[in-house]
Amino acid sequence: MGRTPMQPGLLSSTVSFCEGRLAPNSIYAVLHRECRTLFPDEMFADLFAEDGRRSVPPMIVAVVMVLQRLEGLSDREAVDRFAFDVRWKYAAGGLDFDHPGFVHTVLVDMRARLAASDRPNRIFERTVQVAAQAGLVGRRRVLDSTPIYDAVATQDTITLIRSAVRGLLRASDHRLRGELRAVISSGDAYTDTAKPVIDWTDAAEREALVDSRARDGYALLAVLDGRTLEQDVAQAARLLATVLGQDLERDGEGGVLRIARKVAKDRVISTVDPEARHGHKTVSRSFDGYKGHIAEDPDSEIITATVVTAGNVGDADPAAELLAGILPEQAETASSETASSETASSETASSETASSEIGRAEVYGDAAYGTGPLLAKLAEGDVISMVKVQPAGAPGGRFTKDVFSIDLAGGRVTCPNQVTVEIRPQGDGGGVARFGAACAACPLAVRCTTAKDGRDIKISPYEQHLAAGRARSADPDWLAGYRATRPKVERKLAHMLRRRHGGRRARVRGRAKIDADFSLLAAAVNLARLGVLGVASTVHGSWMVATV
Repeated sequence: MGRTPMQPGLLSSTVSFCEGRLAPNSIYAVLHRECRTLFPDEMFADLFAEDGRRSVPPMIVAVVMVLQRLEGLSDREAVDRFAFDVRWKYAAGGLDFDHPGFVHTVLVDMRARLAASDRPNRIFERTVQVAAQAGLVGRRRVLDSTPIYDAVATQDTITLIRSAVRGLLRASDHRLRGELRAVISSGDAYTDTAKPVIDWTDAAEREALVDSRARDGYALLAVLDGRTLEQDVAQAARLLATVLGQDLERDGEGGVLRIARKVAKDRVISTVDPEARHGHKTVSRSFDGYKGHIAEDPDSEIITATVVTAGNVGDADPAAELLAGILPEQAETASSETASSETASSETASSETASSEIGRAEVYGDAAYGTGPLLAKLAEGDVISMVKVQPAGAPGGRFTKDVFSIDLAGGRVTCPNQVTVEIRPQGDGGGVARFGAACAACPLAVRCTTAKDGRDIKISPYEQHLAAGRARSADPDWLAGYRATRPKVERKLAHMLRRRHGGRRARVRGRAKIDADFSLLAAAVNLARLGVLGVASTVHGSWMVATV
């Protein structure tokens, strides 16, 4: 591991040039003052061997990675900026004007080392730790998500099949590849990415093309059936099986394989990035790729947690992970991980945070987070729920579910006409109340239902929490507090994604890599925010907000 130089040159340092020209609260000035405390070389010692050729000092690389993500640069652009932009060398501890640069593969190597380590997101975690020590992380969290467009093209069915077949052939050794090619009957060599030349306006030719390539795929899978395969071959075979199964249907027994008139629930959209998915941020707004989820402290506007999921994952699904330290079971997990992996200074930060987090926690979220499981977790953890719950609806302006009196303890539901029926339990823990024949003679039926079998009221396993959430969401005082706080997270996401490269659109492929990149982006935004708030280290190694 290389070491960052501690003594800049007397006449060649960037310090005297930049001081007075850069705002004291700019991220360059903050990194200049605090980089050795924020990201000491020892923080990355576990990533390097004890002997061998010295690396570029990891503190310098960490500073470059942070600035790269903040400014939305590629690896080559980032190392060029470090070589020729005096602000970057100033940010890395006031290096000399002629301090040598490094090649872009150093950034690639550092990301790979971090990904393979026990703490891949340590740069982001460090910014949260600093904010906590400075008393900027309280017991309130705001949750939100945003689309992250994938870095690949969405593929149609024939391209998916051919690409999956080509990937399987490429993953196989010479002998297995020969066996696989022997069963290909379409005449396609599967050596290039170009689509076969046919008359694409002819439906019969398109159908024959899909059928022949699909039969090739099934023939390859038949060869591999029952064999013990190497990991790469098995992975390629699973991808081929997924692609064939999600888009195709057979026309009758032993008939032609054609594209199904449906969309698979978890459809793979690209063999180049098999983890990307179709997603919907709203009913009318779709995208391809991933979702970036964040939790923010609304008072300090510090991002406390990040998660990246596939684009088709619901917003509430990763909420428990985002609320580590807020929900009881998450707090226990977080404290045990901290105790096993952090240094003594980290343990001090944890104790300081615990002592400052007095009172009940609050969680804010829009209606996408108003799901039964999350509301139940918040209630179990004695967390104040500021999560909006979608109001009950009914077509045609008819009676909504909230008009009915639901007695969960007694297992009964009473309609507006004062007819009471029992709740019939269902396998998922919920139930259904069927009014049936009572609706036929009901004078309010026209305002309630058009179903010939009468009105059914479905009872969720989390009905108590959902009903309470709908009642809260309609309260004007509750709404005032919600509207004053929740929009802050939207502004934070706008700050994070203001640059298209590496912001709104992913720079890399695969959920794990995008998750690490998103975490690093959050770290850069946090550092910029810490500079605005005037956070500085003390002589005792802790952190505080500087007072004017």
